Amino acid sequence: MPLLEHLMELRRRLIWSIVTFVIAFAICYHFSGAIYRFLAAPLGEIMRQKGEQPHLIYTALYEAFFTYIRVAVFGATFLSFPMIAIQAWIFIAPGLYRSEKRAFAPFLIATPVLFLVGAALAYYVVFPFAWSFFLSFQTSDSGGMGIELQAKVSEYLTLVTKMILAFGICFELPVILTLLVKVGIVNTAQLRKFRRYAVVCAFAVAAVIAPPDAITMLSLAIPLVGLYEVSILTARWVEPRRIDDEDDGA
Repeated sequence: MPLLEHLMELRRRLIWSIVTFVIAFAICYHFSGAIYRFLAAPLGEIMRQKGEQPHLIYTALYEAFFTYIRVAVFGATFLSFPMIAIQAWIFIAPGLYRSEKRAFAPFLIATPVLFLVGAALAYYVVFPFAWSFFLSFQTSDSGGMGIELQAKVSEYLTLVTKMILAFGICFELPVILTLLVKVGIVNTAQLRKFRRYAVVCAFAVAAVIAPPDAITMLSLAIPLVGLYEVSILTARWVEPRRIDDEDDGA
């Protein structure tokens, strides 16, 4: 295919992706209230368990509006991702051999599944423990200076969306490492040799991404270490076999 036709095909795929995202954004903005309530539900549940009225505050006139915009963008990213991935595959697939298409197919299936698993771990497991830990520092001492949470809605949603995306992306580690082994950039022996450094990197990534509390950091670091070990196992299945010249000659 000539270069001009490649560019035209790329433009078509980009248009499809942009239109899909815009439509998804419009749908998510219409339901932004429901999406916001879903994202705030873990915090609200912990507040109710402590006998508090669930609420978040905003301190700028425009903050609530941009909060719903951010919620809609976050939802549209999730909703439009399958179509964007399909358009990327349609653009790339004609340049691949049939064997290469079969090799990449499992990765295309595993990518969204692992992302959703990571996002679900953050929402259903990490958030309840983390929010309960943070709210435990509230005090209601009537004789002194009490401490009460007045969380801003923008800051809360920034933290929640960052952690959901971070957990989802980190859970793509087996896909990334297995693909690198498949194409021959690294091998399983190198992955095993790098294991001790991978553990350090996992805790460093968790320290940067997660809030500075032990529960949240361990909730991300430990799965990352486990995913690294899973990556070594899955990489062994797809690692190109080396042909031994001596056995060949024999």
